[in-house]
Amino acid sequence: MDKRIDEMTRAGGTLLIAALVALLCAGTACAQQANSNSTGSQKDTPHLEFVFEEFVTLGASIHPGETPFGERNIVPITGGTFSGPNIRGKVMSGGWDWQLATKTGCHSIQADYMIQADDGAIINVINKGTSCASPGANIRLITTPTFEAPLGPHAWLNGGAFVGTLELATVDGKPAVHIRFYQVK
Repeated sequence: MDKRIDEMTRAGGTLLIAALVALLCAGTACAQQANSNSTGSQKDTPHLEFVFEEFVTLGASIHPGETPFGERNIVPITGGTFSGPNIRGKVMSGGWDWQLATKTGCHSIQADYMIQADDGAIINVINKGTSCASPGANIRLITTPTFEAPLGPHAWLNGGAFVGTLELATVDGKPAVHIRFYQVK
């Protein structure tokens, strides 16, 4: 079974490299096309716009143990706060962060939790990310969040592409993570 997982990991790595090469080639073609434009406009080049940041407090982790995919860890989300230019509020307790440390040294997270804006709107956040850092390195995850907001003033969170950064933190001496979310424009 380990041999099959290794083969799948290598195949997945090959696919990932191929996808990255294709993306870079597409980006180069786009850049060349933009440079050949007589106006020199780069209005179609994506950029990031800060949306909000969270300080999410965490409870004691639960270690189910080794699985065929790696070492599983589950972390309860106990609360926190968030704020940005157009939204602020609290992180609701009751969410979970499912983590996986693979035998190849990669770490994946998938967090599913709710935030409540100051106006009472409850928004579901699903945040996924993977990092393959060297042992002992400071792990900083780049994440791909999705939001499910009720119709109304926060419905803009339901569409578009978002990215996030996640770093370890403490809040009042308790374990936490600091997450910053950006929208691709």
